Amino acid sequence: MSSDASAVYSSASRRYTEYVGVYDADATLWGEVSYWIGARFGTRHCSLCDVTHGLFRPRAEWRACALELPAPFTTFHRNDAPDDVRAAAAGNYPIVLGRHAGGLVVLLSNADIERCNGSPQTLAAALLAQP
Repeated sequence: MSSDASAVYSSASRRYTEYVGVYDADATLWGEVSYWIGARFGTRHCSLCDVTHGLFRPRAEWRACALELPAPFTTFHRNDAPDDVRAAAAGNYPIVLGRHAGGLVVLLSNADIERCNGSPQTLAAALLAQP
């Protein structure tokens, strides 16, 4: 790891105790099925799902990247996120938040996640670049 990358990694590891991703989908049988069908027909889209999931299950590439982050990456759906996460997201999904001693802050908006183009490595790099 380069010294610049080490400095970013070190800074991120001190600041955030958890990364929290919230999908733009609901964690119900109907929510999962309707999202999956809608995604196949182009009527539903979640940029965070593109990064973390393949056609039927989580991507191995994402799991490997998440393990390299300096803090755990926890995911929720809109309807199963804890109250503090929903409050910090303020209805903006998908989103990635960072938890630190002062609470939760927005790290990546949907537009930021979209710019990752479904790449787990790009999303991880975007997280590590956060102040």
